[in-house]
Amino acid sequence: MTLSDTSAKASAHGEPAGGEASPGAADTRLQPVPFRGGGFRPVRVRFVGLLVFAVILVLWEAGSQSGVISNLVLPAPSEAFEAFRQLVETGQLWRHLGASLQRLIVGWTLGMSLGVAVGLMIGLFSLARAGLMPLVSALFPIPKIALLPLFVIWFGIGEGSKVATILFGSFFPTVIATSGGVDNVDRSLVRMGQSFGLSWWSIVRKIILPGAMPAILSGARISASIAIILLVAAEMIGAEYGVGAFILMAGSLFATDQLLAGVAILSAMGLIVGWLIGRAERWLLRWRS
Repeated sequence: MTLSDTSAKASAHGEPAGGEASPGAADTRLQPVPFRGGGFRPVRVRFVGLLVFAVILVLWEAGSQSGVISNLVLPAPSEAFEAFRQLVETGQLWRHLGASLQRLIVGWTLGMSLGVAVGLMIGLFSLARAGLMPLVSALFPIPKIALLPLFVIWFGIGEGSKVATILFGSFFPTVIATSGGVDNVDRSLVRMGQSFGLSWWSIVRKIILPGAMPAILSGARISASIAIILLVAAEMIGAEYGVGAFILMAGSLFATDQLLAGVAILSAMGLIVGWLIGRAERWLLRWRS
């Protein structure tokens, strides 16, 4: 093959003679590299959760209206909504909800406060870890509902036993989450603070607490869910008012529509508590963004 033939072939393929690529051709072959530095940060997607709820309710209502789902076993959402509307109109909703919220707020707040304090003690002091951690490990697996009759004997059948049950149930998850959060704080940051001459309290306030806060808030979510479960169990024993007492009464009367309305109230309580803790996470952990 002659030199002229090689040049003609290169020209046909858009290449200069001699096999060298022109700068313009090299630029056209460059591809932009996609950004991958997001760090698996979750992205907020609006209205997807509401859409899932809506689809489930529509399918449920369609199944009930068509007879596929028996109303005796599982009433339609419209019937549960009607029972909820009657609760609102008669004023019984606020009476039951107010009693439950009072017990939940008092018991969970006390349990969280004591749990954070004991968890910090276990995480910061070796003597407290040696003395309290075995006790926490021994008592945590005990079903708290099984201790409810004992709390009734100790504190009576009134509000004391119900608050004590919620407090006891929310205390132990908070202790374990807080102590684990303190243990997971980067010790190099603590040594850096010591090297700069920070006091013990300054290290705890500026390094230990912010570093353990994600674990503490995760423990708050878990303990809040446990508190709602124990609230219902406690109100089913000797309570005149409360969402748990209302559900127990509806079940004994086979009023499944009222029972579902009570369950929906508990679900709404859980959603609101989760939303509040999420707002607290955004504010307390804004240093991570």
